[in-house]
Amino acid sequence: MPSQTLIIAGMHRSGTSLITNWLYHCGLQVGESLVEANEGNKEGHYEDVEFLKIHEEILADNGLTVSGLVYDEQPKISDYQLEKLKAIIRIKKRRFDQWGWKEPRTCLFLDTYRQLLPEARYLVIVRDYVSVVNSLLKRDFDELDKSYRQRSFFTRLKWTVIKKRAKRKKHYRNNAEDYLKVWIEYNLHILSTLKGLQPEDYLVINYSLLQKDDRRVFSWLKGKWGFNLQYFSFRNIYKESLISRVADLSPYIKDEGLVAEAKNVGDQLKKYISLA
Repeated sequence: MPSQTLIIAGMHRSGTSLITNWLYHCGLQVGESLVEANEGNKEGHYEDVEFLKIHEEILADNGLTVSGLVYDEQPKISDYQLEKLKAIIRIKKRRFDQWGWKEPRTCLFLDTYRQLLPEARYLVIVRDYVSVVNSLLKRDFDELDKSYRQRSFFTRLKWTVIKKRAKRKKHYRNNAEDYLKVWIEYNLHILSTLKGLQPEDYLVINYSLLQKDDRRVFSWLKGKWGFNLQYFSFRNIYKESLISRVADLSPYIKDEGLVAEAKNVGDQLKKYISLA
């Protein structure tokens, strides 16, 4: 029996870690070595280190940030890197009857993965641009805030009382539009891939669906696609306290054309949502 593969695709900060955590507890092999938890994701990233490293290598060789937070750039995969990807996939398929992975940078290389894994199923996680951009901005600023909180008493006091609020506004003003462009870039890659797939080969959900209806998603994966999984309640994974508060972005995003483009991409994605 051929190996079954699930590609979990979604923009950074879209809930893919949370959902992959859930799938891991349902019994899906999501990586032999996973990225550890950190300040930006306290419950763990559930990212396969092998895919993360090759994606970072490709980005670095293209002169791009390894974070993958890029737009208007299509990283080129060298022949050598393509062979490394083929080797990773070949070993996974040999070792596991069913497996999958989540690594947000995967979105930048979906065209390649469609060629390498024509039989793969796609679980696509979508989250609105306002929430994603907010989450990215908050994650960055939390790291800056943490660095100040580790300094001397008077430096911490000056930061808290005088500097912090102004620095946050400046950070949001300087980065909000760039992060919105990244959201558009990633989701355009997803849309392009969905247009080339048969409807039976993908499941597109809003990340919040699992809070109330995880059994429908589970039934799709097990009943429709035949993954051998054991039900594990999503409520055991989800923690409301880890979801960041959404702030109004209008003071920081002045490009109305950019907002219109993001809304259009979001509307197109909604047409593909399989469960609502």
